[in-house]
Amino acid sequence: MTLETIKSTLFTNWHVVRILRLVFGIFVLVQAVTMRDALAGMISAIFLFQALTNTGCCGASGCTMTPTSINKNQKIEEVDYEEIKSSLKN
Repeated sequence: MTLETIKSTLFTNWHVVRILRLVFGIFVLVQAVTMRDALAGMISAIFLFQALTNTGCCGASGCTMTPTSINKNQKIEEVDYEEIKSSLKN
């Protein structure tokens, strides 16, 4: 990973969820230091890592691999539903 790639990851593509992860990570880190809680410190490290590297639970760019637009040439098929009635009586 080059320095330019790291700089690009840190300073671009900030969105609401990424900012929330950063704020929550900082908040939990302050609480972990105040309460001397190692578990809270590890949780804050996870949130801070996700915020700084722009990753989520799916891993690096896991959610960006899903298509965001629908192909206009794609044919939409009709779905047939069959109603199933229960034979149990109350």
